Amino acid sequence: MMGLRTRCGWTKYMADPLRRIPVSQPYISSADKAAVLECLDNTYLSGDSPIVGEFETNFAQAIGAEYGIAVANGSVALDLVMHALDLSKGDEVIVPSFTIASCLFSILRTGATPVFVDSDLGTWNMSIDTVRSKISSKTKAIMVVHIYGLPVDLDPIIELCNERNIFLIEDAAEAHGVRYKGALCGSFGFASTFSFYANKAITTGEGGMVLTSDEQFRDKIKFFRNLAFAPPPGKRFIHEDLGWNYRLGSMQAALGNSQIVRMGEIVDNKRALGMKYHAALSGHPLLEMQLTETSYSQNMYWVVGVLLEDSINSDVLASLLKSRGVDTRPFFFPLHHQPVLEKYGYGKQTALPVAERLGKQGIYLPSYIGISDEDIEYVIEQLLISIDELK
Repeated sequence: MMGLRTRCGWTKYMADPLRRIPVSQPYISSADKAAVLECLDNTYLSGDSPIVGEFETNFAQAIGAEYGIAVANGSVALDLVMHALDLSKGDEVIVPSFTIASCLFSILRTGATPVFVDSDLGTWNMSIDTVRSKISSKTKAIMVVHIYGLPVDLDPIIELCNERNIFLIEDAAEAHGVRYKGALCGSFGFASTFSFYANKAITTGEGGMVLTSDEQFRDKIKFFRNLAFAPPPGKRFIHEDLGWNYRLGSMQAALGNSQIVRMGEIVDNKRALGMKYHAALSGHPLLEMQLTETSYSQNMYWVVGVLLEDSINSDVLASLLKSRGVDTRPFFFPLHHQPVLEKYGYGKQTALPVAERLGKQGIYLPSYIGISDEDIEYVIEQLLISIDELK
């Protein structure tokens, strides 16, 4: 194809509004399909079947935890963990402002106080220095969230938690199969949570998991997950507490079991996609990218994000890319600016400039397993052309 002359130089692909490159798309193998069909053939449907128990055991062993409790999604995994910690009014939970709203909701529902911390501009993860400055006598838990496939530097936070007798809760929904100093994310917290939503590295469509190595805490999570039924030998329909039906179905568990065995392959493929984008975009004067690696880990690139220079309107850029067939998503809107806080009696929060900039100027690009090299090239070219037009 003859190149098209632009202010960026020569481009290989003309903009094509009929083309559609989704920002994410699950990869389902023939083995995945066979596992779900076998589940159906065995008439395993409910959350009580042995398939779910196998998924819990397999995933916990794969990550390096003693116990797994499968649940309906990653958000309720956080809800159950926060509830089972017996938090109450006056307790404080430190949480990064730059993360999904589920983290905030799970804290607010307990009556505890969310204490927001800023992010590091290179990793986009919670700032360790900010965490240290926010710890008080009321701090009961620190919620660590590994952002976009790059882990938080855990050792300093583990040290703080051990010194102060604080619970470390690890949200590893965006870090399946990612290692911190050799051990897998999700194996460090008193409890950790995972999401298996359709855009996650390992997916069951919907679904989530709580991991812990504390037997008593495991039993509490299982109790609340299943309508607070009394454990044997108690009578089944006698309830002494409030519970939820947060169980995971068997077909979802079967799909998860199939995907776990190729977790390493998935991580390698995702990183390779991210590095292709990084090679083409890093060093551009109008955008920044998350670090490819640190002294303690490599970026798995659950998603490939770009942080735009302030002169570029991220919403306008996203609309322009969409008109050219490229789907994108905005970064997380900072938690400390969420309007729901007013409903819970929280006033204006302290400024967190990095989280605010990330929320305002960040978008992420198509980076799913199965995307073609040609489509990646098209995304890169349309991004650069669009930025050039808007600057």
